Amino acid sequence: MKRISMMLAGAAALALGGCSYGAAEGFDSGPVPLASVEDVAPPARDPSELQVLFWSDEERSARFREMENWFAGKEVPASTTPRELPEGEALPADLAGEIRRVMAETNAAGVMVYHKGAVRFESYGLGFAPDQRWTSFSVAKSFTSTLLGAAVRDGFISSLDDPVTAYVPGLAGSAYEGVSLRQIATMTSGVAWNEDYTDPNSDVARMNNFILEFGAEATVAQMRALSREAPAGEKWLYKTGETNLIGLVVENAVGLSLAEYAQEKIVEPAGLKDGLFWMADARGGSIGGCCLSLSLGDYTRMGIFALEGGGDSVPEGWFAEAGDSLVDFGDTGFGYGYQWWTYPQGYGAQGIFGQSITIIPEKQLVLTVVSNWSTATSNAHRAAWRDVADKIAALD
Repeated sequence: MKRISMMLAGAAALALGGCSYGAAEGFDSGPVPLASVEDVAPPARDPSELQVLFWSDEERSARFREMENWFAGKEVPASTTPRELPEGEALPADLAGEIRRVMAETNAAGVMVYHKGAVRFESYGLGFAPDQRWTSFSVAKSFTSTLLGAAVRDGFISSLDDPVTAYVPGLAGSAYEGVSLRQIATMTSGVAWNEDYTDPNSDVARMNNFILEFGAEATVAQMRALSREAPAGEKWLYKTGETNLIGLVVENAVGLSLAEYAQEKIVEPAGLKDGLFWMADARGGSIGGCCLSLSLGDYTRMGIFALEGGGDSVPEGWFAEAGDSLVDFGDTGFGYGYQWWTYPQGYGAQGIFGQSITIIPEKQLVLTVVSNWSTATSNAHRAAWRDVADKIAALD
């Protein structure tokens, strides 16, 4: 694939802005009868209590592990055959000590190191426990990307070169006319977007306004209102709304919510042990750009699933392509694939407040971190964990 080289034009962000479906015709539910995906409806709350970006540190630490008690969504049961995570040789004491130091400095709730087929480090903080789940924020984008691949593998989507409007007709005549699925997967649509969540008038901050005004049509209404700033395929710009759009594409094509499709294509084959909660939007579907909750072990299982190629869930070679630098951020060694960030070594999923799955295939390494940073983003904290990953990768 032709790579696109450009400078960084955005940052990771919160997506709050996603239907009950019957199974699509021809959908194979698999040989094992699966337990039902259930809708979750939390107690009614004042909207002011749901402004995640303005929660206090104490509120975040408590609520990030119980988002199903704050937001509506879908509860996906655990795999019928959970994957065991064998315990391996402990990391060298100095490296383990450094990880604990970085955990303290970055307010991490959990860290797991899976290296060469075994767990070599696992530690928890902030009152978080192995059987609890922690919210993902934009780590969910990489799950949504995986389901896009699954829809291609299953024939619901014929090609990533198909136009977005073939799956979301409501965008016909908008700035998305002529934009391909591949271009929204790499965030190179050329459509303008403001991801600044400190600006109440930014596009990401106005998602809830569109939900209040347009209800089930909020995603289409917001994306239709955007303007073009560059030719499609020529500029990278981070857009949470665009991942919500990928979710809508998949749900329209498959006829299932992302959560329901994930049960068949991720939860079951990856062997997730503690189930999954995925927040819903006004449509009752799943928010493509954000907000699924998993245990620390299950984030790691997702990383292993990607490391091993995704089995029969995605096209052959999907993760090798999705985790490749299809967009290069200059000569920095960093870039972007299909909703995965790419690094000088490996690739990964990132979410605000310090959630990440870092994968270095050549070293058979998955480093999983969940946190409650004091700020939504921190380049210093990200760099500290990448440094940890590089040091683990350097071990014999």
